[in-house]
Amino acid sequence: MLLGAVSVTGFAPLYAWPVPVVALAALFWLVRHAQPSHAFTLGWCYGLGLFGAGISWVYISLSVYGGLPVLLAVLATLLFAAFLALYPAWALWLAARLSAPGWGRMLLALPASWVLSEWIRGWFLTGFPWLAVGYSQVPDGAFAGFAPVLGVYGVSLLLAVVAGCFARWHPRAMAIGVILLCSGWGLLQVEWTRPVGQPVSVALLQGNVPQDMKFRPERLQTTLHGYAQQMLSSQARLVILPETALPLFRSSVPSDYLALLARHARGQQGDVLLGLPEDLPSGEYFNSVISLGSAAEGRYRKQHLVPFGEFVPWGFRWLVDMMHIPLGDFSRGGAQQPPLGAAGQKLAVNVCFEDVFGEERIHAARQSSLLVNVSNDAWFGDSLAPWQHLQIGAMRSLEAGRWQLRANNTGVSAILDERGRVQAALPLFTSATLHGRAQGREGLTPYLRWGNGPVLFLILGLLLAAALLSRQHRTSR
Repeated sequence: MLLGAVSVTGFAPLYAWPVPVVALAALFWLVRHAQPSHAFTLGWCYGLGLFGAGISWVYISLSVYGGLPVLLAVLATLLFAAFLALYPAWALWLAARLSAPGWGRMLLALPASWVLSEWIRGWFLTGFPWLAVGYSQVPDGAFAGFAPVLGVYGVSLLLAVVAGCFARWHPRAMAIGVILLCSGWGLLQVEWTRPVGQPVSVALLQGNVPQDMKFRPERLQTTLHGYAQQMLSSQARLVILPETALPLFRSSVPSDYLALLARHARGQQGDVLLGLPEDLPSGEYFNSVISLGSAAEGRYRKQHLVPFGEFVPWGFRWLVDMMHIPLGDFSRGGAQQPPLGAAGQKLAVNVCFEDVFGEERIHAARQSSLLVNVSNDAWFGDSLAPWQHLQIGAMRSLEAGRWQLRANNTGVSAILDERGRVQAALPLFTSATLHGRAQGREGLTPYLRWGNGPVLFLILGLLLAAALLSRQHRTSR
């Protein structure tokens, strides 16, 4: 459990990327001779430490802003961490069940089953791939160079293989680990995509509207006026507002307000992207981003919704009714929406939590020149969540070889380059505008071409090899 908790320091904001490698190696060493049931227990304890420390910010959204009683919020957070801990527990059980102690378990079964469990966690019950170990390596970790080739799960797999090599503590195993480490650094020098056109001037508006005030009627005019003033003060060609920056339905926004924003954008020969709830006559409503200005009006509707926050899972209406979450039952947007054309760029837009699901972003990223994420991390207060979210965005930039623009209500608003490095950012909980320039890029990284397919093939191959080695070992005894 302590190893799991300590491994959180490898993620943002501390970025101590070697720590998860060492922690995973220590966990694998503990499991080297374990029976399946004991391996399950060790994996669950590690997972409880990892998720108990790493996603403790869930308590803030449930209690401080969701309105749940303190004890119920604490219990819900602990139960969530305990449930997520079942994934590493199952991974270690599977490795111990498939393989005998030795090379096959340490270098094949444990790494492969660990990453298989991460991949399953990324889609089962709508998915929660937060704190996949590969994220700890961006932007400057030893394995970050593998991200454009194999994606976050490929980074996780190679990191886990190296952890197994260190846990085996054999000269040949150590040599394999060193070769993989050096290969990751070498791949960081490869330029997978190329610049296209001239850099575009951008402005990211961070309104810093407190979450407990965001949807209050008495705050509405202050919010609208604040964003309008920030917009009119900018000379950037592309201006981006955060998720639900305008806290009212599109049909209720004063038409002259939107016309003012569009007119100013056209004056800069550019466009503005703004987040707002979009309602339809049918009664459906979407968490949307619309573009206004020189280009034809476009829209993106959030497709991957957050359970409890944006839709109500079956059987949990009672829990959602206890929380004070406005607009809690959005409709889903289309699965493969094209990029938005704005300011001479093709923008692959996603909303908040969606950028955790890398493979779902591939379709739009292939056709894009820039990535855009609009978020509202005010739900999580002054916690690890905004920094972890920024690191996840850095992984998406690395995978796609694209610059990324991240506009966040309370932060972290940032401009990232194609290597996932922060070029400019605003401090948390400040009302300000981040000005800068972003370079559009074109071309496809190997990950954009093939997605997670190669990694899943490798995982299955490693598990099969581990099982065959174990069978051969039993036969020879």
